[in-house]
Amino acid sequence: MSPVKGPEKPSMADEILKQLPLVEKTAVWGTLGTIRPHLSFDVEKDVQTLLEAVSGEGVHYGTIIDLLTSRSDDQRQQISEEFLAFTKQDLLKTLEAAVSGNLEALVVGLLKPMAQFDAHEVKAALEGSEAETLVEILSTRTKEQLREIMDFYEHDFKSELEADIVSGTSGVLKDLLVALIQGSREKYSRIIDYILIKQDTKALLEDDSGEVGRPKESEWVRILTQRSPEHLNRVFNWYHEQTGLQIEDTVDKYFQGGDGEALLTLVSLIRNTPLYFATKLYQAIKGPGANLRTLARIMISRSETDLLSIRAELRKHYDVSLYSLIWDETKGNYRAALLGLCRAEDL
Repeated sequence: MSPVKGPEKPSMADEILKQLPLVEKTAVWGTLGTIRPHLSFDVEKDVQTLLEAVSGEGVHYGTIIDLLTSRSDDQRQQISEEFLAFTKQDLLKTLEAAVSGNLEALVVGLLKPMAQFDAHEVKAALEGSEAETLVEILSTRTKEQLREIMDFYEHDFKSELEADIVSGTSGVLKDLLVALIQGSREKYSRIIDYILIKQDTKALLEDDSGEVGRPKESEWVRILTQRSPEHLNRVFNWYHEQTGLQIEDTVDKYFQGGDGEALLTLVSLIRNTPLYFATKLYQAIKGPGANLRTLARIMISRSETDLLSIRAELRKHYDVSLYSLIWDETKGNYRAALLGLCRAEDL
C-alpha cells in the first residue's frame, strides 16, 4: 500500500502568484495562455502544408489540426492572407469544405480574427437572449478589443452593436451591456482606497430614498462596470461584513430573469475569472446540458490569455484535469483539436 501523502507545500512561485492580480501574473510568465506564437513560424511553409493536407487523396485532418492549434491568432491570419495571395482561394472556405461537424465549427473559429469570432458569438447570444454569454464576452475584453468587436459587428451584420443591444434587451441587462462596451473599467492602482470601498458598499446597499432596501440599479451598473476587480472584491468583502450577506444573495433577492443572470455572471467573473471559465468548461463538457458552442468559444478565446490558469482551477475544484475531461468526453478529430488547444495534462 502506498503511503498517504500530506498536502503539497506551495512553491515560491505559487506564493508570488497568489499576491498578484491576473494581469500581473501574465507579465511574470509572459503569458498564461496555452497557445503562443510559433517560434519558427514560416508562413509560406505553412500554406504549402495546408495545401498538401487538402489537395491529395483524402483530407489529412491531423496535419490541419496540428498546424492550426500550434499557431497564434495573428499567425493564423497571416497564413490566411498568404493562402489567398498564393492560391486565389479563401482558406476559411477551403477548410470548411474539407472538414465537417463539430470540427468544422472549431476550425472556423480558429481561422476568424479573434474580434470577428467574438462579434459573431455576441450576435448569436443577442439572438438567443443569452445574458450570461453576452456579459462573459463583453466584460473580459480590453477597450481596444471591444472597439475591434464593434467594428467587425458593424461590418458583418450592417448594424451597430450598441443599437442592437438597446433594441434587443431591456432593464438592468441592457444598461449593463451598454456600460460594458464602453470599456471604462478602472485599472488596478495598487492603492487600497478604504473610503471609496465604504462609499461603494453604501451605494450598493441604499435604495432611491437613501435607506437600506431594494438596490438602486443605476449605482449597481456604474460600480460593477467601472471599478477594478481588485477594488470590487474588497467591496464585496466589506458588504458581507456589514450585512452578513454575500453580494450574490442580494442579486438573487432583488433581480430576476436576465437581469439577475447578468449580474451573477459579472460578479462571478470579478471574483475569480479563471474559476468562472473552469466551471463553464466543466459544465459544457460534462454537464447534463453539454454545450459544444460554449466549449469551443472558451477554448479558442482563452487559449492565448489564461487557459493555464483555467486548467489549474478546474483541476483544483473538480479533481480532474481539463485534458482528461476532454479525452474522456469527446472523440475523433474534434477531440484532437480540443487537446491541441489544451496542450498538456495537469497531474
